[in-house]
Parts: sequence; C-alpha cells; structure tokens
Amino acid sequence: MNLLALHELHQTLKATFTEVNGFEAVAHYGDHRAEYAALRASAAVFDLSFRSRLCLLGADRIQFLHGQVTNDVNSLGPVHGCYAALVTTKGRMQGDLHIWNLAEELLLDFEPGFAAAAVARLEKYIVSEDVQVIDVAPHYGLLSVQGPKAAEVVAQLGLGVELPTEELRFISASDTTLGQIYLMRQSHAGALGFDLFVPMASLGAVADKLIAAAKSRGGRACGWQALEIARIEAGIPRFGVDMDETNLPPEAGIGARAMSYRKGCYIGQEVLNRLHTMGRVNRELRGLRLAGGLTELPSRGDKLFKDGKEVGHITSATVSPALSASIALGYVRREWLAAGTELTLEMKNGSSRAEVAELPFVKALV
Repeated sequence: MNLLALHELHQTLKATFTEVNGFEAVAHYGDHRAEYAALRASAAVFDLSFRSRLCLLGADRIQFLHGQVTNDVNSLGPVHGCYAALVTTKGRMQGDLHIWNLAEELLLDFEPGFAAAAVARLEKYIVSEDVQVIDVAPHYGLLSVQGPKAAEVVAQLGLGVELPTEELRFISASDTTLGQIYLMRQSHAGALGFDLFVPMASLGAVADKLIAAAKSRGGRACGWQALEIARIEAGIPRFGVDMDETNLPPEAGIGARAMSYRKGCYIGQEVLNRLHTMGRVNRELRGLRLAGGLTELPSRGDKLFKDGKEVGHITSATVSPALSASIALGYVRREWLAAGTELTLEMKNGSSRAEVAELPFVKALV
C-alpha cells in the first residue's frame, strides 16, 4: 500500500487508516460522526493526497487533450477548470477527471489508483504531438477544505490573493515560505470547498495551518468516512464504485457536467452524440431511500427487483445523519425511474424495500 506523505502527522492526530484502491487514506480521527458534523456546520480539512495527479506538458497539450475527453478543453480560460470523462470508442467510461488549465501545463486530478491506466490511455494516442504526460503526485500533495466556513479557513494561510468565487475556477499563489500553491474552488460533498495543490516540501506546514484555522472555527481534520457520507448525500458518483467501464456517462448522471455536445471530435464522440440526439439510456443512477430497521447496509452489486424482475443494483450506501435514514445510490432501469417507485432490495441476509428518490438527498450547502 502506498502511504501518505503525512502519515506521521496523521498518526499524531490519532488517525485510523484505510485503503482506497491501493493507496492509504485517513478513515477517521476517532469520531467520524463529529467529523461529518464539522463538514456540514463549519470546516473540514482533508488530506486527499492519495488521489492520482498528472500533468500534460508541451505545445500541443490543450488540443491533444481536447480530442481525448468528453468536455471542451479548447475553451478553458487560463484560470479555469472543467470536469470530464475518458471514454472508449464505444462511449464506455475509462475514468473521470478534473482538468485545470495552468500557465504552462494542464493538471489532471483522478480517483486514486487510476494514474497508470490514464497514462497508458493518453500515451497510446500520442503520435507526433508535442505532449508529455507526467505523474506529479510525488511533487505535489492535495489538501481540501470543505464546509460553510472553508473560505475563512483558507484565508488564514495569508496567501495575499482573492479566493475564487465560482466553482471550477482557481488561483495560483506564490509564497516565499510555502512555495507555489494552486487553490481550486472545488466541492466534493455538496458544500463550499477548496482544493489546494501544495509542494510536498511544505505540505505538512500548510496542513498544520489549515487544521489550526479550522479548529478555531469549530472545524477539524476529517477522514474518508465523513466525506463518503456527505458525497452520497450529495448524489455525487465515484468512478470505480458508482460508475465503471460498463457505464456510459449519461447513465451515471454526469452528462450535464462532464460533456460538451458542440466541441467536435473526440474518442467516443460519435456514439455519445448519437445517443444524445436520437435516444436515451436504458438505466440511470438514482437515489434510493432504504427501509428502516436494516441491521446492515447493502453491498455494491446487491440487486433491485420490481414485480419479481431484476431492474437495477446498488452501488453505494450509507446512513445519512442529515436524514436519519439509510440511503443508497444505484442503477435503475428507465421504466422505474420515477421518484417514489417502490422496489425490492435483495441482500445476502434477506430482502428489504427501497424507494427511488431524486438526487441530491441533501441540498448543496454553500
């Protein structure tokens, strides 16, 4: 397992660790419920350095990536980012990513464990283009501050810059002590949030400052469990969990955010544009409110039935503190997508009920 660069710092904070796709992550610091509460009411500081981070260099980097992903890279301004997907020639997903247009490079942020596959996919299509793909995870860590007081916390770094006010915008700040920091407006859980790409040499110092600032405002360092609860409440799918190589982007509900239908040619474009113009997908990701009294949550892959016929399956599940109920994300066939539709959930220890719900379960807190 690949350990976090700040492993020892997290140990001093009494972290319990977990593994996410072969990479170490903090599960919690002793009380994931209190961490969730901080995320919703104040500010939560996360070490997301287990995520995959690549850079594209070279004169052709923008045009090249434009032809590789589902969103419009050519139109990105110099302080803009976008969300996109990598798909096959048949439109099936190979990953999702955020793309940030830095001054001399494109910064790509993926789910943990997908760097090698992404590099292989991108380099496969580099022929004569001036493009280099570099893994920058050894050089830059990733910290994130999420919650209604996130801006106050980040401001305490004293970087002397105005924080981005729009989602998927960023600023670059050069500090004589902390180095070059990239600060992105990015929500991971339906709340106000900022991601900070920080040089490894100053990652610990920045983490200390952010945690101290959060604590002074009723927040705290938080782990993966709290973030996952909030993610599911917000209805945000994760690649490798709620969407994978069997899915088309519109099935996962990311079409509006991740796709441009006017950008021109890219790998998989013909299939996805035809689908957008002429038809609809046979299944879609939906929220599911689970029956009360469950002794355990359903597992990924547990089946959903309607009148004895299989109509879908579970992808993620959690207990929602905001709703005081068990909830899930899952795929449902298009005939049964209407909110309020009652389905039967089959788990290894028996059956239960699930009701189709609109997403998000919890409205954005900004």
